[in-house]
Amino acid sequence: MAFRCQRDSYAREFSTTVLSCRPAELLIDDGSGNHKNKEKLSGYHVVLEDTLLFPEGGGQPDDRGSIDNIPVLRVTRRGSEADHFLLTPLAPGSQVQVQLDWERRFDHMQQHSGQHLITAVADHLFGLKTTSWELGRCRSTIELDSPMVLPEQIVAIEQSVNEKIRSRLPVIVKELSPDDPEVEKVRGRGLPDDHAGPIRVITIEGVDSNMCCGTHVGNLSDLQVIKILGTEKGKKNKTNIVFLTGNRVLKWMERSHGSQKALTSLLKCGVEEHAEAVQKLQNSAKLLQKNNLNLLRDLAVLTAHSLRDSPDRGGMIVLHRKDGDSEFMNIIANEIGIEDTLLFLTVGDEKGAGLFLLAGPVEAVDMLGPRVAELLQGKGAGKKGRFQGKATKLSRRVEVQALLQDYLSSQSAEE
Repeated sequence: MAFRCQRDSYAREFSTTVLSCRPAELLIDDGSGNHKNKEKLSGYHVVLEDTLLFPEGGGQPDDRGSIDNIPVLRVTRRGSEADHFLLTPLAPGSQVQVQLDWERRFDHMQQHSGQHLITAVADHLFGLKTTSWELGRCRSTIELDSPMVLPEQIVAIEQSVNEKIRSRLPVIVKELSPDDPEVEKVRGRGLPDDHAGPIRVITIEGVDSNMCCGTHVGNLSDLQVIKILGTEKGKKNKTNIVFLTGNRVLKWMERSHGSQKALTSLLKCGVEEHAEAVQKLQNSAKLLQKNNLNLLRDLAVLTAHSLRDSPDRGGMIVLHRKDGDSEFMNIIANEIGIEDTLLFLTVGDEKGAGLFLLAGPVEAVDMLGPRVAELLQGKGAGKKGRFQGKATKLSRRVEVQALLQDYLSSQSAEE
């Protein structure tokens, strides 16, 4: 049996009866962005006599809405029934009012019908077969069984699908018996293992017939427009088409227009000149970076000579600089070149993260290097009298200096 949402994709509210309610748990993202971290919610799976809320399936995410103003957090299919996850229980046998989140539903209808249309046209024009698709939060992708799709093919597909939208072609939903001969003529990638009952077929008049459980527009004109953003390399010699349909195109244009306005204000030029202006800025930035590196190298040499020639340098030289990099520190170490002196250099945030280098006698550096990295809460490696790496606590440089001084004092005592 098809659900009410499948029989009438445009219905937004209706009354039905609660058949069952049982305890359940739901794992949801905790908001950290790490998909491995899940928050467990305790609630109830409610089964209704019929439902307006589509359970996820066929590449389409599930609907959102409410039952008697109680939010529905997830809808999943279980055989011929749909489980609605709620945090509040509902009494079996009670009459309830189901309300649909129409904005989310209509977006899914547009993207799903758009996928059917692109898939059919890509196959008809170029024999490009769809192997899977994904309805994403911001964009959708269709995986084509081809290692490459040419730019001119994308242009032709986009032009054809939008011509069909403007032709206002009907989208017809019908159910066929599994033994109906017409089923053999319908495109599809197979049915779920637990499928029972009639087979649901979505037909775009004169274009395509496809087995599908999802919700769809009743006419291609409801798609408004399809924009293919381009292609991406897929898995196993496949290519992904990235596309937007309907309201998503309008939102994308609004974001793009906002970015263009911001760039026009920052670059002080028209939209057509944005790319050229950014290229000039990049070239200028590269030249400045090159000049800065040359100056930093010159500064490293001068700094090294000053440290080497200092009359009171003793057996240890210490230097911290906010600006610099590994090359800066290694130039100083090369220029000083005093093998019997411990050289401890750091660059970066004085109290935070940065880089460090310890140079000197091989035996001393081999012993002290790992201890320096540990004190600075960093990691490093070394060879031939140098140990360098990254630090997270440059604020502990004083402790490193004390460690080095203790080493030098112990060496003097032994002598």
